Parts: sequence; C-alpha cells; structure tokens
Amino acid sequence: MSARTRLPLFLVSAAGLAALLGFGVAGLPAFGDYHGPYGLVLNHVVLAQRHTTNVVAAVVFDYRGFDTLGEELMLFAAVAATALILREAREEEARQVVDSVQSEPVRAAGLAAVPVVILLGLFVVAFGYLTPGGGFQGGTVVALGLLLVYLAAEHRAYRRLTPTQVVDVFEGGGAAAFVALALGALLGGLAFQQNFLPLGRIGALTSGGSIPLLNWATAIEVTAAFVLLFGEFLEEVMVERRPG
Repeated sequence: MSARTRLPLFLVSAAGLAALLGFGVAGLPAFGDYHGPYGLVLNHVVLAQRHTTNVVAAVVFDYRGFDTLGEELMLFAAVAATALILREAREEEARQVVDSVQSEPVRAAGLAAVPVVILLGLFVVAFGYLTPGGGFQGGTVVALGLLLVYLAAEHRAYRRLTPTQVVDVFEGGGAAAFVALALGALLGGLAFQQNFLPLGRIGALTSGGSIPLLNWATAIEVTAAFVLLFGEFLEEVMVERRPG
C-alpha cells in the first residue's frame, strides 16, 4: 500500500476515533458528580467487613477478586506467549552486545537509585491495602528498579541479576499462588476466594485477612512478568546475532 493511500485511510480512521471519543466524553457526568451506589455502599461497609482502609484493594482482592484472577491469568498467558515467541534470540549466540554506559556519573547515579526504587516498590506493595498502592502498582515499580541496572550499567549485568530460569519460576509461582489462595477457600467450605484468615486490627499490616497474601502473590507475578518482558525485548534489541 502506497503512502498516498495510507494517509487518507489514516485521516478517516483518526477522524472516526476522534468523533467516538468526543461523543463518549460529552456524555460523562460533571466532575465530582458521582451516582454510583456500589461505591457508596462499599465505603460504608469495607472497614467493618474487611478491615482494610483502602477500599480499592478490598474490591480488587476480595469483593471482585474473580475479575482480578482473570487479569492475573491473562497477564501470565500474554507474557508466557511473548517469551515463547522471542526466546529464540539469546546473547550467547551474539557476535557482540554494544550497550555500555559511557558516563560514569550516569552509571553511579543510576546504580545508586536501584535499591531506592526497589524499596519504594516494596513499600507500595506492603501498604497497598492500607494506603493507595498494591501488588499491581508496586510490582511494576520493583521491575522498573531492576531495569535501572540495564539502563545504568549494561545488558549482561541485568541478565545476571534476573536469570531467566528464576524469573520464569517466580512468574508462574505468583500466578499459581493467587489461584491456590482463591481455591483454598473452597476447600474450607467457603465461597470462592472468600477470606479465611483473621481480619486483624484496622490500620495494621496484619489486617485484611487473606487480602495481603493475594496482594503479595500479585506483586510477585507482576514483577516477574515485567522483568521477563524487559529481558526478552532487550535480547531482541541488544543482541547482534551471527548470520544464519
């Protein structure tokens, strides 16, 4: 398809998308005008029923935990499929890998930021059911902290820190732990993914019953999934393979 043909098609598609988005935005309620009875009810009952001060975490890992299970498995399947497609390229087969950081200040500052970013991610995970955050958000931050090793140092350092065999186990293990916790309630005669642990004291890290466990299982799976994706894409970009 020539450029002269592609441009009109793009303009027509873009105009249609813009019209659709404009129609959707025009139908939104005014800012601050909320008429969601579901959310209002949860705001009133979540402290007594789940002992979590973050209503979103209670929804994600309890009230609508079945949806989160689907998201968890979709992420696992998508990353696993991507790895299967891209794993043909390995650094061991490369002629050379050119990615060294030339600036020592950049290297020093970047490597110094690695533990800080990882610690921030772990904090976001740990307190995700007490304050804004959670396994999805914190897991992404931890993965980005590990990616800083590549950005500040080199590809081989990132590979040594995140060996593929170990990351594969953590990705599958995180997803499996979430499924096991969800099904474990059934073995105890409860509803699917219903809380089966003491709720604890409101505002403490031990509150929320089984929500913290589901939260950490999600964090492990999300962190491993992003680290695995980063690694596979970096292999594709950084590795200059020998001619076949």
